[in-house]
Amino acid sequence: QVQLVESGGGLVQPGGSLRLSCVASGIIFDSNYLGWYRQVPGKQRELVAEITGGGDTQYPDSVKDRFTISRDHSKNTVYLQMNSLKPEDTAVYYCRSNGLDTRYRYHEVWGQGTQVTVSS
Repeated sequence: QVQLVESGGGLVQPGGSLRLSCVASGIIFDSNYLGWYRQVPGKQRELVAEITGGGDTQYPDSVKDRFTISRDHSKNTVYLQMNSLKPEDTAVYYCRSNGLDTRYRYHEVWGQGTQVTVSS
């Protein structure tokens, strides 16, 4: 069964950095899109960063040049490095996987989220 577990959120001052981790189990790593999304109460969940099985990445303008998504195949983990954080980055951050599980069945699975708060 596919499972995603996020960690690394917390309170940070503006201009600071955080690194989020998402450990994925039960997926064929190179056959999946892995992404980070964020959501503020009352607003729609939005894409923050995405990486394909082939290593291509995608970022919206709001985080481009500040956030970096990466992955470690040996640990089945995807990371989100967040630098130069702004108060507007405050949100619950979610990890998402879609693609094939280890039994070659399609899935779309979300983690439970980790809170990031940027405040002085």
